[in-house]
Amino acid sequence: MVKIKEPSSKFVKVRCPKCKNEQIIFGKVSTEVTCLVCGKPLAESTGGKSRLKARVLEVLE
Repeated sequence: MVKIKEPSSKFVKVRCPKCKNEQIIFGKVSTEVTCLVCGKPLAESTGGKSRLKARVLEVLE
């Protein structure tokens, strides 16, 4: 029987610290992610897990 490995990355719901907009982003981004409303950076790539600059509200499965 072959066991399939679970993915280690998740989607996260974050809140922009400037305008309080909530949006869902991937936990391991490859480019900078900005707020869709005000343009403030929410996450930046580090080569692995993202460096989040916003408050995490929920980790989605």
